[in-house]
Amino acid sequence: MNAGLIGVGKFVPPHILTNEDLEKRMDTSDEWIRTMTGIEERHIADDDMDTSHMAYQAAVNAIEDAGITAEEIDLILVATVTPDRPFPSVATMLQEQLGAKNAAAMDLSAACAGFMYGLVTAKQFIETNTYQNVLVVGVEKLSKITDWEDRNTAVLFGDGAGAAIVGAVSEGRGILSFELGADGSGGKHLYQDDKLVMNGREVFKFAVRQMGESAVNVIEKAGLSKEDVDYLIPHQANIRIMEASRERLELPIEKMSKTIQKYGNTSAASIPISLVDDLAEGKIKDDDVLVFVGFGGGLTWGAVCMRWGK
Repeated sequence: MNAGLIGVGKFVPPHILTNEDLEKRMDTSDEWIRTMTGIEERHIADDDMDTSHMAYQAAVNAIEDAGITAEEIDLILVATVTPDRPFPSVATMLQEQLGAKNAAAMDLSAACAGFMYGLVTAKQFIETNTYQNVLVVGVEKLSKITDWEDRNTAVLFGDGAGAAIVGAVSEGRGILSFELGADGSGGKHLYQDDKLVMNGREVFKFAVRQMGESAVNVIEKAGLSKEDVDYLIPHQANIRIMEASRERLELPIEKMSKTIQKYGNTSAASIPISLVDDLAEGKIKDDDVLVFVGFGGGLTWGAVCMRWGK
């Protein structure tokens, strides 16, 4: 039994914060932000819209796309570092909102690599025939932990949610291989006290190295070569980091997902949000070989090689 994605959905808040808006609030410029990060704008949730609200909207869209009902969901996994509150988990709040009364529920904390951790966890339950449908949501309200006085981090982050239903797919399709990893010694470079704190130089060096290595590793684990990869969806953290991963795989620019200009870094939500947009634009077709790769605070990383389709 192969585990794959049978439905996807996303949600981003309607309020958009542009680089020009940030120019008025701090000592920065649109040109600098675009050049250094690739970001042009990001979506920011209002005070009365919390993480669970965004997760719910993305989940509803994924459930509809999969053609199932909420009562058919066996497990809910929510990857987030910005829950509404320490507990109850966003996953249990989501279970109640969806009416998914038959689902177990828990949150995962792996920062920007969270969606990969969630997919790989879901895969185990599907392929052991323990569960039939697992809802995985990557969701963040990073605006509530962003230091808006710190121009080095305030320009980077946005809010949003992406969701997927993981279930059984046809032979040869679905998740072919994966890699998860962590290096706790690097936790001091990216963490939250009251607000988010980042050593940009150290995180950049780690990300450029690890994203490329992990992408190559999952391709090899799947018994494939770089030439077999049809599309790369990297964590949308920084265009320069993303480009380094693409170059490591020797892919042409049109084979890499790029949504950072619209959403900024949405942490655990960035890969599923990009996936939904790319599918809508016809960039991904059945039987395409996809590579997802991301990194985050912890430090954590994860990559998945998948053959698309049900």
